[in-house]
Amino acid sequence: MKPKDVLAFAKENKAEIVDLKFVDLPGLWQHFSITTSELNEDLFENGIGFDGSSIRGFQTINESDMLLFPDPNTAMMDPFTELPTLSLICNIKDPITGQSYTRDPRFVAQKAEKYLQSTGVADTSYWGPEIEFYIFDNIRFDQSYNYGFYFIDSEEGAWNTGSEMRPNLGYKPRYKEGYFPVPPMDHQHDIRSEMVRTLEKCGVVVEIHHHEVGTAGQAEIDMKYSTLTKMADQVLLYKYVIKNVGRRRGKTVTVMPKPLFQDNGSGMHTHQSLWKKGKNIFYDKKGYALLSDTARHYIGGLLRHAHALCGLIAPTTNSYRRLVPGYEAPINLAYSQRNRSACIRIPTYSTSEKARRLEFRTPDPSCNPYLAFPAMLMAGLDGVKNKIEPPAPVEKDLYELSGAEAKKIKSMPGSLEQALDALEADHDFLLEGGVFTPDVIETWIAYKRKKEVDAIRLRPHPYEFSLYFDI
Repeated sequence: MKPKDVLAFAKENKAEIVDLKFVDLPGLWQHFSITTSELNEDLFENGIGFDGSSIRGFQTINESDMLLFPDPNTAMMDPFTELPTLSLICNIKDPITGQSYTRDPRFVAQKAEKYLQSTGVADTSYWGPEIEFYIFDNIRFDQSYNYGFYFIDSEEGAWNTGSEMRPNLGYKPRYKEGYFPVPPMDHQHDIRSEMVRTLEKCGVVVEIHHHEVGTAGQAEIDMKYSTLTKMADQVLLYKYVIKNVGRRRGKTVTVMPKPLFQDNGSGMHTHQSLWKKGKNIFYDKKGYALLSDTARHYIGGLLRHAHALCGLIAPTTNSYRRLVPGYEAPINLAYSQRNRSACIRIPTYSTSEKARRLEFRTPDPSCNPYLAFPAMLMAGLDGVKNKIEPPAPVEKDLYELSGAEAKKIKSMPGSLEQALDALEADHDFLLEGGVFTPDVIETWIAYKRKKEVDAIRLRPHPYEFSLYFDI
């Protein structure tokens, strides 16, 4: 679309409000709205101002003025507003220099795509994240000086089999047995279908939806693969849709990586491949799992930089409640065909050249996709550039290896603090081509340490009272 096409689209759909969306550094959509009388081609050319000092990870108060520039290609009608509302995703620029803002995550994604083309390795990367989430009926949490708690409830939760609620009709998926019984055991079929239909109305191609392993409403909806920035846009739209459909039906939806104790967490297994002139360069019919040398070296880069990547792809303290043995969690730094106990799996459903790809299973949906996708791409390209050989593929169940065998397999970091330390020590590969800039890395690490790592470290954990109150 061009700006004039957006104006025609707004008129055709009788839009009364224009919603301008952009993403903050941690990865949440922010927005403000204008009336359609203020929508003109000048808006796309000269932008509109906002206070960057009030946005997480952005400007200081003495340099607060920033500009938003709507991307006409992102125009759609918002499916949740009462008044007809045109939605536009925006890029950010500095009003003094006129340059794109280095800490605009969407700009990082756009630079990554341009860098890929400049390398000559490939001209396109495709991304297919499998986003898992939970649909709950009620959530309560609070933290103060003298208390701290959370309480989750779901009529589908296995813990409610003995509940006196009337009627209690049973059919609660047992712990780790939510994949894939039919209704009435699956309570969430209709709400997932509504989420799918809403995504499709927003222009997102959806391939499948299903109940996931966890009790209490764990779900997955898979979008068809797309290019890097477009898929990052769709991930933010996906979260917006599932949360608002849930709210419309009186449910609450979370992509928090590990909301339930002793059940599966929610990941974002990310399928990725590189293409050049319409050809999948990850494919080689003679290679292991039909992988080319380029694909194998790309895997080598992901594994070499995996600890640093975790600071961006598993970026919350809660991410490391998920990355533990026993819950299909990808903690082992290995790759293999078919093997879901390795952090990189090579899907084998099809031998087609077009289907040849890798699935990196460590990311989770708490990440900012505009930073996570470029980070994975840059690690993979570093592997291709330097011909990094990964360890030999392991086709055993990595969770069941003997002690001697297990010691040979390296693991993911055990905490966000460890991941941030690794990112601080190993991020030169991210700076190639100016894709990430030092201020982005420094601001990200400082924010995560202060607002999340230190915040958790300072507060007593509820279970500590069970362990230590009587000592």
